[in-house]
Amino acid sequence: MNKRKLVVIGGNAAGMTAASKVRREQPEREIVVFERGNHISYIACGMPYYIGGQVESGEQLIARKPEVFRDKNIEVRIRHAVTEIDTKNKRVKVKNLAEEKDFWEPWDDLLIATGAAPIVPKMEKIDNSGVFALSSLQSGIDVLNFMEKEKPAKAVVVGGGYIGIEMAEAFIGSSIDVTVIDMASQLMTTLDKDMADILLEYMTEQQVKVFLDEKLVKFEMNSKGRVKSVITNKQTIPADIVILGMGVKPNAELAANAGIKLGAKDAIRVNKRLETSVPDIWAAGDCAESYHLVTRKQVHIALGTVAIKHGLVAGINISGGSAEFPGVLGTAITKFNEMEISRTGLSEKEVKKLDIDYQTETITSVTPANYYPGSENISVKLVVNKENQRIIGGQIVGFKGAAKRIDTIATAITAGFTVQQLKNLDLAYAPPFSTGWDPVQIAARRFR
Repeated sequence: MNKRKLVVIGGNAAGMTAASKVRREQPEREIVVFERGNHISYIACGMPYYIGGQVESGEQLIARKPEVFRDKNIEVRIRHAVTEIDTKNKRVKVKNLAEEKDFWEPWDDLLIATGAAPIVPKMEKIDNSGVFALSSLQSGIDVLNFMEKEKPAKAVVVGGGYIGIEMAEAFIGSSIDVTVIDMASQLMTTLDKDMADILLEYMTEQQVKVFLDEKLVKFEMNSKGRVKSVITNKQTIPADIVILGMGVKPNAELAANAGIKLGAKDAIRVNKRLETSVPDIWAAGDCAESYHLVTRKQVHIALGTVAIKHGLVAGINISGGSAEFPGVLGTAITKFNEMEISRTGLSEKEVKKLDIDYQTETITSVTPANYYPGSENISVKLVVNKENQRIIGGQIVGFKGAAKRIDTIATAITAGFTVQQLKNLDLAYAPPFSTGWDPVQIAARRFR
């Protein structure tokens, strides 16, 4: 096993976690990582806060530089793009982007960790100056450089998901006029509309213009080739900078071209050991599918927390151990200014599509206690399987101290708790943090 050469395609969360685990288990094994971008091991989730000025430098978003891994005898080659996987001869074709040269690299084990790519509409002038799709750390640096140079006064964010909400906050914090458009009838489609509408009201109060049920059609450019407006199916919106936050898709084309089977939402099909359909080839991170703990079906959920866990499981198995990835709930959290938003498990609309007999309850409470200074509202929604009273989903929207309570709900779902068991949990209480009954438990008490 120690003589087997490992090649990793992709140098971010999943790829570098796996490579590091293999190195710890097998100090003498040859490991080569190819990364097409300029950076590895960066924290993509931090980009909106770097752009918004809360993070001073892009360097702070880099967990480890290539030289750190090279010191651990992991060969990292940035600006090297893998363009072909030859499964028969166990080799990959690589382009050195700096020198524009191609070469073949052999492997005994191959890990595909190519991540996800932003969804970008196919239309004219999409690549012109001032229109950005956040994906790599370099894309975040490009946005900030553009802002510092061009001093945009008006921003349009296309898409009201996580990136869209976080970038709207970044622009508002930079005193830029912000408009958000989304073709859906609500913000944040991972939430139910009743919870998303709480966010919509708050964003509107914070001077963000939000237009729903509105589709991007094209861009207009000025004489210098920079964006000057966004044209939708309903109006023309002036813009000096545009962020495309229309979601992501698994970067699985390289695998598909090699005959590796795809699964949920065209992500790379894997089993719980992160093995693909081809022996000695593994996949991990945003390019791969996962098992959902509630639906018990394969899904594609692109989250950094999932990618890191994928990488660890893949690394254990590649180095000769035995591990399985247990599954996901899609637990996620974000914020807009002072408002916190989180979700886990299944939403009410997802449950309806799955034809599950369910109950749901939504409460509004406070955190901390209402007599303690700084008390703010928190809304909690629970989704429960009516047949067995097990919790299968939860959403939280509120202010300071609200959103991380989603972890209690995620834990309860994973453990198979009923609402009665959640209600009976011995949770911590003190007035600066909570009411006597935690808001999550207040929601659980609503069920009969």
